[in-house]
Amino acid sequence: MSEAPDVRPEFDGLVAVVTGAASGIGLATALELARRGATVAAVDRNVAAGVPQPLHAYECDVTDSAAVASVVERIGRELGGLDVLVNNAGIGAQGTVAENDDQEWLRVLDVNVVGIARMSAAALPHLRRSSAAAIVNTCSVAALVGLPRRAVYSASKGAVLALTRAMAADHVREGIRVNCVTPGTANTPWVQRLLASAEDPEGELARLSARQPTGRLVESDDVANAIAYLASPRSGAVTGTALAVDGGMSGVQLPS
Repeated sequence: MSEAPDVRPEFDGLVAVVTGAASGIGLATALELARRGATVAAVDRNVAAGVPQPLHAYECDVTDSAAVASVVERIGRELGGLDVLVNNAGIGAQGTVAENDDQEWLRVLDVNVVGIARMSAAALPHLRRSSAAAIVNTCSVAALVGLPRRAVYSASKGAVLALTRAMAADHVREGIRVNCVTPGTANTPWVQRLLASAEDPEGELARLSARQPTGRLVESDDVANAIAYLASPRSGAVTGTALAVDGGMSGVQLPS
């Protein structure tokens, strides 16, 4: 007689940390991982408004090295370890190289790139003790295609893509898988603020939607499901991969 199939949730018994988890892609990811059985630490620089159950809220700014080290140690102690790290915290930026000063370059890179390095370095001792260790970074289609007036942001996400692959090479022999997702234009709070500030919000929404072959913005849940796939112990052969969730933007050319 064959054994009964394992029907436990795929993240059963695992602890996941998601940064930038108070809204948008981060919140959707945290909830999806919890739905799949993980105990989830929702990390954000502002959790005053609260995060929904069953998530565990932790306040931390990823640009603060001491705060990062402290929150990771606290999560490991209070939740019983750390198996999955989703580096989702990030900020947007507009403009050409001539329209952004040094301070803006340093601000964006500090959050979007160095923030990933800080969180990952702090998590490594815990991940090395896990039998299902995974890191997933939120990158962007901006790392793959040239977008107008996104110089700082694109440079930061290009660095995230390169960092993901370098980390995958560094840690694969330790049993830690490292991957990233590259979302297209997503229906997130930042994009909603961008639309609200446009002279013609409806026209801008139509333009942003039309540049993706699917004809719509990427939804947070689209990205959350891709992150869950990469983080899952069922994806043990996947590392160093950039998974596009961009409505075909980087790989599909429609006839004019």
